[in-house]
Amino acid sequence: MNLFKVVFHIDEIYKWALALGNVRNFIKDIGVAEYYIEIVTNAEAVKIFADTNNEETHELLQEMEGLVQQGIKIMVCRNALQANAVQEINLPEFVTVVSAGITRLVMLQGEGYCYIKP
Repeated sequence: MNLFKVVFHIDEIYKWALALGNVRNFIKDIGVAEYYIEIVTNAEAVKIFADTNNEETHELLQEMEGLVQQGIKIMVCRNALQANAVQEINLPEFVTVVSAGITRLVMLQGEGYCYIKP
């Protein structure tokens, strides 16, 4: 059985739907193979966590939560939160804040994760 280690990087807010679709399609395509997948979010992409009253955003957040229930991890850059005035206290419980998204990407690639940027 194969083991897939993949990190999806999203730094543009308008690419959330594409990125989540990529993750869904990847999981579907690999079937029963084991995987470790993280979505690392930085730059303006963190703004999705500030506009939760928008219907499209609400649907994307629900999709993220569903992926987390399938074992996907969503990491959010603290530097980007601060730069974009997004309050950590308002983040959904299913995300994890890391000090720097770029450092997380480097660490995962050093551990052999494949890097995908939708």
